Amino acid sequence: MLTCTQCGFCKAVCPTYPELRWDSNTPRGRVLLSYGILTGDLPMDDETRERIYECSTCKACEEKCPSGVNVVEIIEKAREEFLKEGRLLKSHNGILKRSTDPEIANPYGEKRHPLQVWEKTPHKSKIGVFVGCTTTYRNTSIGEATFSVLDKLGIDYTMVDERCCGSPLQRIGGKDEQVKALAQHNIDEMNKYGVETVLFSCAGCYNEFKNHYPELVDYDFEVKHISEFLDEYMKEHGIKLKHTDTPLTYHDPCHLGRHSGVYDEPRDIIARIQDVNFKEMEHNREWALCCGGGGGLRAGFPDMAEGISKRRIKEAEDVGAEVIATPCPFCVNNLSKGAEAADSSVKVKDLIEVIDELL
Repeated sequence: MLTCTQCGFCKAVCPTYPELRWDSNTPRGRVLLSYGILTGDLPMDDETRERIYECSTCKACEEKCPSGVNVVEIIEKAREEFLKEGRLLKSHNGILKRSTDPEIANPYGEKRHPLQVWEKTPHKSKIGVFVGCTTTYRNTSIGEATFSVLDKLGIDYTMVDERCCGSPLQRIGGKDEQVKALAQHNIDEMNKYGVETVLFSCAGCYNEFKNHYPELVDYDFEVKHISEFLDEYMKEHGIKLKHTDTPLTYHDPCHLGRHSGVYDEPRDIIARIQDVNFKEMEHNREWALCCGGGGGLRAGFPDMAEGISKRRIKEAEDVGAEVIATPCPFCVNNLSKGAEAADSSVKVKDLIEVIDELL
């Protein structure tokens, strides 16, 4: 925290700052607030809590920071302090209770487990598909498209008795032991069926397995986002996608891009669309604008999340795109909310749905 020089470069890229225009609502402001919490110089009151939680953990500030401050880690540790004091936001408290209840094990409180929803029976397979809670309970078309693409390619895969990956829990300040319990269950399930590679259509689940599970538990299988896997498979087998005239752009999910470094593979897949009319937005790759749906922001501050997504929709309109493809259900949902609020004709689809339509 003391490495932060308060230079303010982070203000230029923070997605939440334009919504309030208070310096306490910038990354450097939140770093100062976090330091105040750590030292006891600041009270853990409602206003301080709001500023700490008004962050999508998109990591754009870290890309811009000349001092290399780990802003997201600081924010999440500060949130842990609010959890210890029993001061979570009301909406986040529900996520905590539902995700850690082994009988529910998902942030939405749905009673049916994923295997029941998808009517799948696990079997021995080298390829495992981790579907994720949002796809299972809110965006079933993404799961259907994922299974459809793998079936069309003749790839054997299995689902397992998965629980929440723990990402929503960790983003709001969940304790390591709470996330570890979920992680160990998911890893044990994959090992039970001999899985060697786990595929994800959710950027948040992928980020959790790839970047956070190794801090808590050991596993020896490979983790790949579905776009990484399909890009490699299509190149190896020379697969092209059918032609479409629809002007298309791509939105980089924060958890897939800045958090995990996956930028080229989704674009390479889009380039396999015959005569594709691709429109890259002004802010892309490591400088892509956040959709506003991550880090617990949409659950805690839906109006702010919507305002952020409307700015991204405007960027898509400015380049003449009619469809935004993005490989993350959170981005799909929040950008769709933004398009609706902006009365925009831009459609938002998960990339795997676009692939399924054109394969």
